[in-house]
Amino acid sequence: MATPAFDSTVLTRRGVLAVAAGSLLLAGCGPQGQRPDEGGSSSAPGDQNLVVGVSLELSGRGAALGVVQRRALEITAESLNRSGIPVGNLLRSVRLEIRDNGSDPQVAARHAADLTRAGAHALIGGVLGETATALATAAQQLKTPFLALGQGDRIVLPLAERTFSFKLTPDGIDVARRMVDLLESQRVRRVALLAADGPHGDSGVRAVREALGNSGVELARTLRLPETGRSFRAVAERATAGDPDAVIVWGTAPDSGDAARELRRAGHRGAIFFDAGAVVDDTLRGANAKAVEGAYAVHPACLGGSALTATSGAQVARRDFDYRYTQRHGTSVGFAPYAADALQLLAAAARKATSLDRGRLRAFLQTQMTEGIAGGYAFTADRHGGMEVDSLGVYRVSQGSWTRYA
Repeated sequence: MATPAFDSTVLTRRGVLAVAAGSLLLAGCGPQGQRPDEGGSSSAPGDQNLVVGVSLELSGRGAALGVVQRRALEITAESLNRSGIPVGNLLRSVRLEIRDNGSDPQVAARHAADLTRAGAHALIGGVLGETATALATAAQQLKTPFLALGQGDRIVLPLAERTFSFKLTPDGIDVARRMVDLLESQRVRRVALLAADGPHGDSGVRAVREALGNSGVELARTLRLPETGRSFRAVAERATAGDPDAVIVWGTAPDSGDAARELRRAGHRGAIFFDAGAVVDDTLRGANAKAVEGAYAVHPACLGGSALTATSGAQVARRDFDYRYTQRHGTSVGFAPYAADALQLLAAAARKATSLDRGRLRAFLQTQMTEGIAGGYAFTADRHGGMEVDSLGVYRVSQGSWTRYA
């Protein structure tokens, strides 16, 4: 996984992205510590590292997502550092400075300032919409590039106020449209929506209403989930009161599993549909297992991508990442490793910029077109939410695991 993954065999938008980014694969070659045009072995000075400040939810309500993204970052940094990153005429190493924001937006914002003052060239983090938004606001004031791992379209909007922020997760409307297609294919006529409170849920409500507008599916009611840790029983009972054919749960773990459990207790026997924020092992475990069996999720189509036979760069990278993750943590990858792609995108921007200047990194981040592990990305000056719509797939919970459905 030391180089970006590209699949030039697919004649789709993602295939075009892969061809456009193909030169990055060769740019990373060469022994670490050498100048690209030399055969010597002199190492780059220690202060020439690409320093990446990381603020993640390693405790608190976002820990189920934050911990696995930290693991993805560490594996990717090690892979990049085996060969180094050519930046100008030197090979650089990645140095991660990781902080636990405790799932607190105010702490995340302080991290952005502290890490930038300590010399971070860019920031990565925020698996929750609230922390990602706080980091984006701080990054704009600090003029430090920020790659967000959280769900919620407003993390990078309005663009005039988010010129230094880039979001790796899929846009809400893309997820909602794929979900509505699935609802119609299963002849669902009435659906209830349970959405998390905060930026992620706000994005979901807007997206689902828009996507349902031209469909034959009626939105029976929209309800907001209470704060994580509070009882979901009352809202689940209200959601099922009208006996909808299905319920959409738009939130993140652990809320997704808790909501499914309460929906079943309230008597809902129909289908449950999750957005991408639910897809993590925590949703499938323990008391959630029976409640989520048979549920669907729209999520980047990167799960189960570690087949023994890999025929493209993207497949090889996914297989390699899955192997390293399993070897280190004893479990296969059951989430979208957005953080791995964020670090690869940042390394690619540094190569193109031939500099670690924050302004140049930002400028080259918004020209990135690449096929990563989680999906394909196409950032432009007018679009900082770069995940491509054809990166999405549909998964179904089968025998306690996420299984590709469509």
